[in-house]
Amino acid sequence: MEYKMIALDLDGTLNNDEKVITPRTREALMAVQEQGVIVALVSGRQAPGLQREADALHLEDYHGLRISYNGGRIQDATTGQIIFDSAIDKQTAVAFLRHLEEWPELSPIVDDGKYIYTTDASRHKVMDESRNNNLGVRIVENIAEAVTFAPVKILTAAPNEILVPHLEDIRRGFEDKLSFVQSAPWFYEATVKGVSKSSSLHQACSRLGIDPSEVMAFGDAQNDMSMLDFAGYGVAMGNACEELKAMADEITATNNEDGIALTLSRHFDI
Repeated sequence: MEYKMIALDLDGTLNNDEKVITPRTREALMAVQEQGVIVALVSGRQAPGLQREADALHLEDYHGLRISYNGGRIQDATTGQIIFDSAIDKQTAVAFLRHLEEWPELSPIVDDGKYIYTTDASRHKVMDESRNNNLGVRIVENIAEAVTFAPVKILTAAPNEILVPHLEDIRRGFEDKLSFVQSAPWFYEATVKGVSKSSSLHQACSRLGIDPSEVMAFGDAQNDMSMLDFAGYGVAMGNACEELKAMADEITATNNEDGIALTLSRHFDI
């Protein structure tokens, strides 16, 4: 099979545990781009959080794609054009944030593309998200009242032992308007109903004339399941969750062992 697109999750997949792309993995991805293959970064991160990896892989030179917010936004890395953007309407966003106020042990994380809005910067994962996504932090008295915009994603954060028992509570009453996925042990993500990594890849591939069978996708977490299901060839990292490994066409080495480069070397002349 001739693959025309490589779709990559970032954290736990493209990046090693030090949050960097190893030289071997970078070289492999540069080599496939030289052969005309489109590289798509497909992440739950907020849009600004993809810039570092896009720059490292020189996506702007090859019309790569930056797909952020778990599929909520697609951007051409060369032109900067936003190809697709699906924001939660303000009324639903405010209602959902009010709903989350019932559980003060949960930490809502919502951004406008420049700032994370929070009542306390020390709340769970707020500063991590700020650093990882190049977002400032804006302290507000009440998050729901501060949201005067339509966010692309609303993240609920808490330690795993606190978050998991509340998953049903979090989505209750909003299943008909929002899609929910757990992207990490401490994150539960809400986007517009129907938005996912697979839906964004479908839109991107339709625009580029690429068949799903011509897509190779790499991931490690539950929010990558739809992406691997969409792709003609789905690869789970060696460090991936068991659910992803069970559905993958291949299980490669871990993100610390150049799993992406190892698989690409078997499928491309690099």
